[in-house]
Amino acid sequence: MLRERIRHRPLLDRVVTADEAAALIKDGMTVGMSGFTRAGEAKAVPLALAERARRDPLKITLMTGASLGNDLDKTLAEAHVLARRIPFQSDPGLRKAINAGEVMFIDQHLSETVEQLRTNQIPPVDIAVVEAVAITEQGGIVPTTSVGNSASFAILADKVIVEINLSQPATLEGLHDIYIPTRRPARMPIPVVTPESRVGLPFIPVPPEKIVAIVVSEKHDSSATILPPDDDTRAIAGNLTDFLLNEVKQGRMGYELQPLQAGIGTIANAVLHGFIDSPFHDLKMYSEVLQDSTFELFDAGKLGFASGSSITLSAEMYRKVLPRLVEYKHHLILRPQEISNHPEVIRRLGLICINTALEFDIYGNVNSTHVGGTHMMNGIGGSGDFARNGYMSIFVTKSIAKSGAISSVVPMVSHVDHTEHDVDILVTEVGLADLRGLAPRERAQVIIANCVHPDYRDALRDYYVRASRRGGHTPHILEEAFSWHVALRERGTMRPA
Repeated sequence: MLRERIRHRPLLDRVVTADEAAALIKDGMTVGMSGFTRAGEAKAVPLALAERARRDPLKITLMTGASLGNDLDKTLAEAHVLARRIPFQSDPGLRKAINAGEVMFIDQHLSETVEQLRTNQIPPVDIAVVEAVAITEQGGIVPTTSVGNSASFAILADKVIVEINLSQPATLEGLHDIYIPTRRPARMPIPVVTPESRVGLPFIPVPPEKIVAIVVSEKHDSSATILPPDDDTRAIAGNLTDFLLNEVKQGRMGYELQPLQAGIGTIANAVLHGFIDSPFHDLKMYSEVLQDSTFELFDAGKLGFASGSSITLSAEMYRKVLPRLVEYKHHLILRPQEISNHPEVIRRLGLICINTALEFDIYGNVNSTHVGGTHMMNGIGGSGDFARNGYMSIFVTKSIAKSGAISSVVPMVSHVDHTEHDVDILVTEVGLADLRGLAPRERAQVIIANCVHPDYRDALRDYYVRASRRGGHTPHILEEAFSWHVALRERGTMRPA
């Protein structure tokens, strides 16, 4: 079995234990690890590193593609291994350390990390740790269920540790398309012209001598927690479907729509799931994470092709998809995230981009990351890459949270990730606001009328009317703009007293 997975024979001599591989990581190093939204992360070496740090303290800068599975961020944070973390995370334990100021978290657009690495704008990767399904005869690394930043980490690092995961199906080989942009300022155009364009290699090309250790593991990816659609998410999906149907009727696109992108999580997954019962057909996807809804759309005959950077599924969907991977394989590509999220490609393909907001304000500014304006949730991820460059930028959220104590629509967002200039459509279960071509005062009226929960609508309308009397292109009452957030902190609810 191992010889089938490690086909460059001299590398068989570099198989070591996880402890021996982790010993190659030294205090103060910058470590690039595979992993993108709980898929395809190295699993054995990080655990060994955390165990070692409990005996012999050390600190590293950890760079990944996005979040890690198997509670690795939590384990590394609790072992006090992490000095800095880049560019995304979603673990409650690590989040606590970030918000306490114990871990310096650099929240980046996912397309930017390796661009900065490549041009030495941030410290270089000393060692890369990459999960693989195989190593080719030439020493090429075949990733598992994600690519993320793994390719550039391995190419740019001085040394590479490979985890061969025997639990990952060998049929993953051939799924990946590893293309690395040429260097600026004379960079050639990225030749991805359709979601199905294959422009690179099916493995990460590295000189075999850079691979200093190989660890064998058999640990599975963590499954995603995907809640089934509820009344609110079905209403959000219905509102969006009705809107897109009208776009078709207006002649702006056909029933195959434009290529789709959707963020991670229950709401975005439910919105895509809603397309199953829609009249849309022959859909294509150019996204980051391929979730349950991707394969539900495949099985329903609605989706023809999907390009992403990782496959992250619920436990039930993993059991269905992995044994049938050969059936799906010709309809899938996994790319480096700097390609899946590249502004040039997103703008060229004309994507319909659907992402999730924590809150938005009456003028269309969106907060995706910070609770109460101060406490990091997960990170901006790729939503900014897509929102600014897509054909249509859509943000979805439920109109209220915490049993109605929080309104997701506020006078002014407590933190801005996506400005009003990058937001076209806002959708809640209440309705949809089409902001295209509207000035701020027009936006406010459309958002309040269509997206706000009835419990908060009168209060927001009153705020806007009084702010308008003061004048301004974007009217506000500055001394009241964050009063809803202050009320939540002091009284536990945004509801008017």
